Amino acid sequence: MNIEPALKALAAALHGEGPAVELSTALDGSPVVSPVQTPGFDDAVVVVRTSGSTGMPKATVLTVEALAASSMATALALKGEGQWLLALPVQYVAGLQVLVRSLFAGTRPWAMDLSAGFTPDAFTAAALELTDRIRFTSLVPTQLQRLLDSPAPETLAVLRRFNSILLGGAPASAELLQAAREAGLRVVTTYGSAETCGGCVYDGVPIEGVKVKVSDTGRILLGGDTIAAGYLDDPDLTADAFIEEDGLRWFRTNDLGSINAEGILTVLGRSDDVVITGGVKVSAAHVQAELEKLDGVTAAFVTGVPSEEWGQAVAAYVAVADDSPQGISGFTARRYDLLGPLAPKTVLAAPELIMLPNGKPDRLAMTELLNELHQGK
Repeated sequence: MNIEPALKALAAALHGEGPAVELSTALDGSPVVSPVQTPGFDDAVVVVRTSGSTGMPKATVLTVEALAASSMATALALKGEGQWLLALPVQYVAGLQVLVRSLFAGTRPWAMDLSAGFTPDAFTAAALELTDRIRFTSLVPTQLQRLLDSPAPETLAVLRRFNSILLGGAPASAELLQAAREAGLRVVTTYGSAETCGGCVYDGVPIEGVKVKVSDTGRILLGGDTIAAGYLDDPDLTADAFIEEDGLRWFRTNDLGSINAEGILTVLGRSDDVVITGGVKVSAAHVQAELEKLDGVTAAFVTGVPSEEWGQAVAAYVAVADDSPQGISGFTARRYDLLGPLAPKTVLAAPELIMLPNGKPDRLAMTELLNELHQGK
């Protein structure tokens, strides 16, 4: 895959010798570079669209200062600079950052062939092309799971050669992390978003130049040097999401969390996670966790859908393995026996969740399907 045009355009923007750009992906997986005007934003380098998993994507403006701070802090956290393998689409911040970090480090990234989607064979072939002694890559949990499930011994061998594997974009299960570490992989869980130049909290600890706090309502705020300049052509949304406080710029996330005595951040779910059904508050994250404990359930997404009777009804999109004891239809029929009062009123069971290209669950698509199913009852 030819990433040279994207690298050249990003380098020019970082040095102030070219316009800010937005990256997208062609049908063959190659990056497409589009110059973009960013009126009102100084030192803009790139515009990144948020994932759009819960609504319309937002155009986030990242500056040279924020990207430089992020790259430097990442190198400090990973104890070195090295060669990166690009395994994610460049329109998402985690993929973009592979290119940006490489430019700041002066190393040559290698891109895997994504024309047929992400496959263990393509990842392994690309990883074998890396020549640096120090190697990094960024993955989402779905990708890592596929690599660990691969029967090819070469795949596990190349994974073990990475000094660090950044894992973000979606929550990683304890089982996946345990399996990765038992396999000898050096996995670093990351938390962040396009608005923070990507992951800025590693294994629960903020990287250099980043601050984390939790509001009285439990909402996570991320502040410091890596925070975006704002949203393009949307001053109202910018003013709502970004604030100045104590001489620091903060981004107000839509996530809930807690910080323990050791300063470790735990992400508990989204602020819109609570479903009020029949006057009772139900945590969608708690129901999801209970669903995922059941035999045969590999993943779950829980949300609220409009209901004439309950105001909102709890609904779940559940991924059930083909070889599960009860099967997909059996799970749907027996959910009350399995979950009791926590059982969602509406369940759509399928072999896997609907995912966005960046590996995050497509919350919007699954919510629409669950709403249609519930209203059709």
